[in-house]
Amino acid sequence: MTHRVTTAAPTALTLADGSPAAGGWTLSTTALHTNHGSFGAVPRVVQERQNALRAEMDRDPVDWFSALPAKVGAARETIARLIGTSPQHTALVPNASGGASVVYNSVAAATGAEIVVTDHGYGAVTMGAERTARRWGGRVITARIPLDATPAQAHEIIMAACTDTTRLIVLDHITSPTARLLPVREVAASARDRGIVTLVDGAHVPGLYDAPLDGLECDVWIGNLHKFACAPRGAAVLVAQGELRHELFPLIDSWGSPHPFPERFDTQGTLDLTSYLTAPDSFAFIEEQWGWDSARAYMTRLADYAEALIAEAFAERTGEDHRVDVGAPVNAMRLVRLPAGLGESHAAADALRDRAVREHRIEAAFTSFDGVGYYRLSTHAYNTASDFEDFAERMVPTLCEWAADTRR
Repeated sequence: MTHRVTTAAPTALTLADGSPAAGGWTLSTTALHTNHGSFGAVPRVVQERQNALRAEMDRDPVDWFSALPAKVGAARETIARLIGTSPQHTALVPNASGGASVVYNSVAAATGAEIVVTDHGYGAVTMGAERTARRWGGRVITARIPLDATPAQAHEIIMAACTDTTRLIVLDHITSPTARLLPVREVAASARDRGIVTLVDGAHVPGLYDAPLDGLECDVWIGNLHKFACAPRGAAVLVAQGELRHELFPLIDSWGSPHPFPERFDTQGTLDLTSYLTAPDSFAFIEEQWGWDSARAYMTRLADYAEALIAEAFAERTGEDHRVDVGAPVNAMRLVRLPAGLGESHAAADALRDRAVREHRIEAAFTSFDGVGYYRLSTHAYNTASDFEDFAERMVPTLCEWAADTRR
């Protein structure tokens, strides 16, 4: 079937030797990969580097672990420069959820204090906020932001949810279920004026945006390196620029505990921290092959094309508009509305993801917001227009059939 799409498909990227960009990764060739944003994908050369470091660790473990904190410190300094922040404000943590847990475990609060979150928040991070509020004898207040809210409207809604007892605001830089930006700079500035601590969950941001912390004066910002920066899984940054950083400690108490922030995070006993050490190699791979600016521009053009193509493919079958106004869209992540009856809860969306993989070998993200199901596409350098054309040809008809089944 030919779809009427006016957005042009970008020319696929190639490696320096002229071969397809996908050859830089080890992704299965029997599956269709349209969900880089959930778990990332590690370049082949970075996997080889990490495996070599693991072999070195296992050859001489005493020597390895004795020297490891210094190696982690050096990697941390490189990573901080790559994301445009100071090494003295940057710690390495296993993932964004782990970074949020550091904040929840470290921030002192008065009894009965409130935490403000949004209804776009990542489930695990919101659950951590709820557990923390229970421990404080307080409560979580959810700021409900319409999907199409402008940044100014979102800022107003979040701050209106704050009271005199609000101690902490937790909000996403890029929202996971709705693939939109939130006004983190404006919220952080308003919160600072009111003496409220801000935790910004930037899980998807490293790699997607250059210098993402410019002009952002939040208390803590966390970001995964394994997503769009393509580092091995188990590598994330926690950036704390203000006085709160002196109160932050790793989730595991180790021999680095007496050290100041962030050096105390460099020592974590006998954990395999090769993901930290090789994260700079992932940044370097993208830069050497295409340059980050070019790679991001390609991902954006491809997301434009894929969003238009798939929304049109649905519309041709349902007669409805499947485009989504998210208020502040993201360059390489987009939403397309699913037919009614699909993915209308978090559990239903996850079941849809699992069924697509199991029955069709299609890796895709499905999300739910306010009782509506969405396909959340994400692009990277190894993706091509044909990936999403394949999705439109094979998966869109299948999803429409599954939706019809729910109405029988």
